[in-house]
Amino acid sequence: MKKEPAAKLSDDLRPEYDLSRLKGGVRGKYYARAAKGTNLVLIDPDLANLFPDAEAVNRALRVIAGAALSATASKRRRTR
Repeated sequence: MKKEPAAKLSDDLRPEYDLSRLKGGVRGKYYARAAKGTNLVLIDPDLANLFPDAEAVNRALRVIAGAALSATASKRRRTR
């Protein structure tokens, strides 16, 4: 879908808005703050149906991580 040139777009702002006073805006000013500490992972829809919220996903991943850690720890004990 093509965008219309800026000249053809209708200006539906209210007349009381003075756009000349809106100088100094910075694009993405708060992006780093919002993204800090966020790790977004997309899961397939069939898995999303199994987990109602982020807490359920985290709980399942902790169980898997614990099992993986204990499996590698027991392997290390056997080879020594």
